[in-house]
Amino acid sequence: MGIQTAIIFGSQSDLPIMKKAADVFKEFGVSYTAHTLSAHRAPELLGETIRGLEADGVEVIIAGAGLAAHLPGVIASQTLVPVIGVPISSGGLGGLDALLAIVQMPKPIPVATVGVDNAANAAYLACEMLALKYPELKQKLLDYRKKMKDDLAKNNGRVEL
Repeated sequence: MGIQTAIIFGSQSDLPIMKKAADVFKEFGVSYTAHTLSAHRAPELLGETIRGLEADGVEVIIAGAGLAAHLPGVIASQTLVPVIGVPISSGGLGGLDALLAIVQMPKPIPVATVGVDNAANAAYLACEMLALKYPELKQKLLDYRKKMKDDLAKNNGRVEL
């Protein structure tokens, strides 16, 4: 398909959460690269990586971070590529600190933000953004939604408990 995306997160401990974004991209045939980078521990490497991603034609970046959660905002400050932030629950506040840090970006450096630990939703949002440009991805999303509705209607929403 030629669609390029990136998944960036601050720590290897974030991998189980951020893998959910990769799983969605795989399901829809969207190519991605994944990077563990820190806005604080390796800011120069982060900047180099962002410039490289831009040169490679990356169209959306998903960035996951916990605690002070600066990574999505720092990435957004260095590129015009849309950034979707995933607040990650870590520390004693259950991800609320990360959620507030990401969602409260000062203008004019926005970061789209999904729920705490919801990297899958970040990838679904990225796919919807990309579907504006890629008709084949739009069709995959429409088919996915139709199947979801058909599956629910099959049993009138009834489940066995």
